[in-house]
Amino acid sequence: MKNTVLVRDGMVRIRWRSVAVLGITVTAIYIVLKAVGAAAEDTETVPRSPADLSRMTIEELASIEITSVSKRPEPLSDAAAAVYVITREDIRRSGATSIPEVLRLAPNLQVARVDSSQYAITARGFNSTTANKLLVLIDGRSVYTPLFSGVFWDVQDVLLEDIERIEVVSGPGGTLWGSNAVNGVINIIMRHSHDTTGALVSVGAGADEHGAGLRYGGQLGENLTYRISAKGFYRDHTVRGNGTSVDDSWKKGQLGFRTDWGRADDVLTFQGNVYDGSIEQPINADKEISGGNLLGRWSRTLGDTSDIQIQAYYDRIRRVHPGVFGEVLNTYDIQLQHHFSFGIHHDIVWGGGYRLMRDNVTNSAVLAFLPPNLNLGLANVFLQNSISLGEHLQLTLGTKLENNSYTGLEVQPNVRLAWKLPNYGLLWSAISRAVRTPSRLDSELFIPGPLVLNGGPDFKSETLIAYEIGYRVQPVSQVSFSISTFYNVYDELRSLEPVGGGTFVISNKMDGTAYGVETWASYHVLDWWQLSTGYNYLKKQLGFEPDSGDTALQGAGNDPMNQFSARSTMNLPHNLELDVTLRVIGDLPNPDVPGYIGLDGRLGWAVWKGAEISLAGFNLLDRRHPEFGTASTRSELGRTFYVRMLWNF
Repeated sequence: MKNTVLVRDGMVRIRWRSVAVLGITVTAIYIVLKAVGAAAEDTETVPRSPADLSRMTIEELASIEITSVSKRPEPLSDAAAAVYVITREDIRRSGATSIPEVLRLAPNLQVARVDSSQYAITARGFNSTTANKLLVLIDGRSVYTPLFSGVFWDVQDVLLEDIERIEVVSGPGGTLWGSNAVNGVINIIMRHSHDTTGALVSVGAGADEHGAGLRYGGQLGENLTYRISAKGFYRDHTVRGNGTSVDDSWKKGQLGFRTDWGRADDVLTFQGNVYDGSIEQPINADKEISGGNLLGRWSRTLGDTSDIQIQAYYDRIRRVHPGVFGEVLNTYDIQLQHHFSFGIHHDIVWGGGYRLMRDNVTNSAVLAFLPPNLNLGLANVFLQNSISLGEHLQLTLGTKLENNSYTGLEVQPNVRLAWKLPNYGLLWSAISRAVRTPSRLDSELFIPGPLVLNGGPDFKSETLIAYEIGYRVQPVSQVSFSISTFYNVYDELRSLEPVGGGTFVISNKMDGTAYGVETWASYHVLDWWQLSTGYNYLKKQLGFEPDSGDTALQGAGNDPMNQFSARSTMNLPHNLELDVTLRVIGDLPNPDVPGYIGLDGRLGWAVWKGAEISLAGFNLLDRRHPEFGTASTRSELGRTFYVRMLWNF
């Protein structure tokens, strides 16, 4: 029997091969961990995850410890970067049903929905459905694909109630995170299993989407906790501007588990997921998406200012697009990181790792990758030193050396200076170099036809030199404010070069600059009312080298020059919550997509402890509007409502 997901009448049924595989795995893990837990009952209890974010004040939120900027815990208020944190409470009160929709909460991201399952997401420009300058991690696992150096958003899924927080860094992060962390890093951090004991049931339905989620967690002994979860959904097709169906409905189911064990100075995490789904196509048979992943992480505290961590994961992705292409990608990754203090002025993080990607593509008459099967290696070592230059001044120096299968050794250095002004916030600046290494699309693509497109075998890494200045302040306990400016210099960007006879080759003859401003603020108006706003300005000035034959700026993406957001959250009497979000998105220039104003709202009611019901409405101001794509093919997104019931017991 084929291993597929069927969704009928709002119920998701995962066929028995997937259930059996995960069931056997979870059962084996349970037996082993039960024995471990029994043997360790007389030791210290398992460490707790970060504090509950659901009722924190702005002052408390500024003290949240994040890890994405320096790969070590530090308060958000001390992070010398443009970083925005989406908390667990933000996610719950957004009414969102998927990770891409949750990411709309980050004012330093550009998020556009393309159709039922596709999204274009980036930071600081170059947005497209194959955006390739943003690195995304889910609990330490990179979800990068070597096919186009980006993310397939249709397979990135978790039970949203299990997310602890999402750290969104705009600006380069190559020194710590490596290639393709050019314009930003999204780090999705899941909750410790100790904080998800008990049962959770979530059921939701609307005119265009319905789904359900289940979770059960427990404790084995004093040191071992676990959770298992399942979720599934169906999202209906979108429509064109003339009201005709696009035939792109999307359905998917997922099973997962996580275990956490801790004793004295050691912490061990083991987790995994399997998923299966399909996406309707207008002409050919449905697309098939399936896969799974396993991750293990061990951390040990070596002293008051020293710790070590080893992480390894395996990820398998299978995609079949009938009539276009198919792909099976197996990724093996291992990383080591050591953090320690040297004297009283130096805080050092260093490490390294290796990733092997086995990519097997099934070619078609309309699209091919030559050769179809390829093994790609990625080895790296990094070092970053945060140097205290005084009571309030800190200099950070770092670099990453990374060797890839296409261009060999790449160097990504970084210099940051942070000045903490007593009672006046944090002023920071940075100069960084980051690279976007070649993908299979750049080097091995072949599209036949009257106009032939070939990948460039000599394609180079795209490079960025970024200059940033930022300021973060909390002038009073009820108000926080952050602003950052950047000037990015790009070189060796992708271009399409004619070589005669109707043939084009992918090359590196575009360059230019981009600059802009990102700012956001929060105001706790009253104990029961909070406001937040965000604004982005982006200006790109790109062009081609004198010997280029390209004229269309295909690699430049499609980005609004201006975008603004405002959000109001209210805790009303009788356990009611009212949340309203306004988004004002400017025009997209190429291809032209009109700007729009989006208004989303949510009314929630805590019926009793652990049980709530909510009604969310999206795109309330107009009947339909497009967010991305060409005029002849793009979907238009309509006004929708979604009712959700959640029990946590």
